[in-house]
Amino acid sequence: MKNLRKELPLLSTTNYLNTASSGLLCDSLLNFRQNHDLDFLIGGSVFRDSQQDFLNSVRKTITIFFGNSSGDTVLTPNFSLGLNTILNGLDKNKKVLLLDEDYPSINFAVTSKGFKVCYAKIDANLEQNIENALQKHKPDIFALSLVQYISGIAIDLDFLKALKTKYPDILIIADATQFCGTRTFDFNTSGIDILGCSGYKWLLGGYGNGFILFKEGVLEKITPTNYKVASKDSHYDSSYTNLIARFECGHLDTLNFGSLKHSLELLTDIGVSNIEKKVNELSVYTKTQLQELNLLEECVIKRKSHSSIFNIKGDHSLFEKLTKQNIITSLRGAGIRISLHFYNTTGDIEEFINALHRYR
Repeated sequence: MKNLRKELPLLSTTNYLNTASSGLLCDSLLNFRQNHDLDFLIGGSVFRDSQQDFLNSVRKTITIFFGNSSGDTVLTPNFSLGLNTILNGLDKNKKVLLLDEDYPSINFAVTSKGFKVCYAKIDANLEQNIENALQKHKPDIFALSLVQYISGIAIDLDFLKALKTKYPDILIIADATQFCGTRTFDFNTSGIDILGCSGYKWLLGGYGNGFILFKEGVLEKITPTNYKVASKDSHYDSSYTNLIARFECGHLDTLNFGSLKHSLELLTDIGVSNIEKKVNELSVYTKTQLQELNLLEECVIKRKSHSSIFNIKGDHSLFEKLTKQNIITSLRGAGIRISLHFYNTTGDIEEFINALHRYR
């Protein structure tokens, strides 16, 4: 992992604790992007002649990386656009279960479209709160982030799997933008029906790329009837009218999706299990250190396991002090958020904690 830090030039001058805001650009990805645009420069439209084959290779890479061999893989510029396309096609009389204070791209997208909504509270008893809400409100859809962007609280994936077994008719939609790239994951065997992700954070893919995974038969199920009827009656090429085209309308940027493909191949070479081990070690170490300083919320302390995102007690003044010391964090919620990826070290945490002591 130490050698991998050389691929990320920013780490030589900066203590970067902010992957939950944006992942870093690595040297090899920069080389790919430069070569891509050079080929475009000298090739013009000829360069795009093989775009469909290339984009198919991107879908294949995503499918293999996340284990979606039996379902559909759709490319989207980001999670939010994909989710809104899904929601626009669903019956607005459906009831949706949300987590209170979840990512606005989920909660506002749902509430602004007129769905019936109910909530489960995010705290140390998250899974039980969800179970209680399901029994009480009997929603048709459950939409959530797998990892909370402010607190870092992560849902138990085994719980989601059991939930789907117990409530097979509920449609589970998950935002995995703060999850994908931090641990091994097999979509085929998960309890999730639809999983979406933007690639610019933990996948280190840069901006303008993302994907949505659908379990087998789910894409057909959530496509509006009028779209399917119009598609069958159309004389246009199927690439304009098939079920995936509702999400992939217009041109897809081979630079952005090629960047995602390149980064997934890099993470594969590193080994996702190795990444998971390193991220878990950093998470446990950081939680222990911050807990000793009484900087964590009780709901985080009581959780058996946690992501590598932490929100500590702190204000704008502390944030500015950290920034001046080249310690990059984010102001989120009522505190300061730090987030650790495989390229971070315990030394980064120690430097951060020493800065907190100096500030105090």
